[in-house]
Amino acid sequence: MTTSTEVGELNEIQKLQKRSHPIRGAVALIVGIIGLIFTIVLSISFGAADISLGTIWTAVTQYSPGLTTHQVIHDIRLPRVLGAALVGASFAVAGAIMQGMTRNPLADSGLLGLNSGAALMLAICFAFFPGLPYMYLILWSFVGAGLGVLIVYGIGSLSNGGLTPMRLVLAGAAVSTLLGALGEGIALYYRIGQNLAFWYAGGVSGTKWSHLQILSPWILIAMIGALTLSRSITVLSLGEEIAVGLGQRTAAVKVWGMMIVLILAGAAVSVLGAVGFVGLIIPHLTRYIVGHDYRWIISCSILYGALLVVLADLIARMLNPPYETPVGALIAFIGVPFFLYLARKGGKEL
Repeated sequence: MTTSTEVGELNEIQKLQKRSHPIRGAVALIVGIIGLIFTIVLSISFGAADISLGTIWTAVTQYSPGLTTHQVIHDIRLPRVLGAALVGASFAVAGAIMQGMTRNPLADSGLLGLNSGAALMLAICFAFFPGLPYMYLILWSFVGAGLGVLIVYGIGSLSNGGLTPMRLVLAGAAVSTLLGALGEGIALYYRIGQNLAFWYAGGVSGTKWSHLQILSPWILIAMIGALTLSRSITVLSLGEEIAVGLGQRTAAVKVWGMMIVLILAGAAVSVLGAVGFVGLIIPHLTRYIVGHDYRWIISCSILYGALLVVLADLIARMLNPPYETPVGALIAFIGVPFFLYLARKGGKEL
C-alpha cells in the first residue's frame, strides 16, 4: 500500500522529470562545444600580435621551434587559453554541485569562502615558504579552500534558525572579507604584494605547460567524479527528506560532493586567482536551458564555464592594449547584478 509520503516523493520526481529538457540539453552541449572551440581559436589568434588561422593550425600540427609565431602560440597563448578553459569549467561545476547539494541558489565558491581561503594560504606560502614548488601551492590551496568553507558552515550553523541560504551567504561574505583582509595584511607586512597581485586581480597570463601537467589530472578526476555523482545530486536537490525516502545515502553524497568542490575550487584559484561569480552564473544559465537534471547541468556547466572564462580573458587582453584588464573585474561586472537579481528573487527556481 502506498503511503502519503511515498506519493509525495513520486510527485516530486514526476515534477523534476517534467522540468528536465534532454533535447535542449543535447542542443546546448553541441552549441557549447562549437562555441568553446571558436572562442579558443579567437583567443589564440588575437593579442599583441594577431596571428592567422593558418599559422595556428600549422603551429599545432607541425610545430617549428625556430619560428617566433609558433613559439608564441605553443609557449604562451595555448597554455593560457587551456588554463582559462580548465579553471572556468572547474569554478562552474563547483558552483553547480554546491547549489544542488545545499539547495542554495546563491552558492558559489567565491561567495562561500573557498576562494578567499585558498588565496590566504597562497599568501602564507609566499611569505613563509618562498620558492615552494607549484605542486605544493596547489595542495595548500585545497587546504585553504577547505578551511574557508568549514568556517562559513560553522558560523552559519550557530544561528537559532539553522543554516538558511541567506545566512550562509552572509556568513560567506563575512568570512571571505576576513580571510581576504588577512591575506592582504600578510602581503603588506612581508612585502609580497606584487607576487599576490596576480591572484587577487585574477588572470591566466602566467599559466605554463608545467602548471597544466600538474592541474589536469586533479581536475579531470574531479570532473569524472562530478558526472558520476550528478544523478545523486539531482535527487538530493529535491530535498533531504525525499532523498532519504528514496534510499539515498545523503551524508556520503555530501562528503564526496564537497571533496570534489574543494579540489575544483582549490585548483582553479591556484591558476586564476580568487575570482568569483563563475560558479554562480553558469549553473543558473544551464539550469534555465536544460532543466533540473544535474547530469545535464554539470555537463553543460563544464562547457559554458570554460567558454565564459576564455571569453573574459580575451576581452581582458583586447580592452586596453597593451595593458590587461583583470579578468575578475570583468566577470564581477556581470556577476554582481546577477547576484542581486537572485537575492531579490529569493531563488524560487530551485
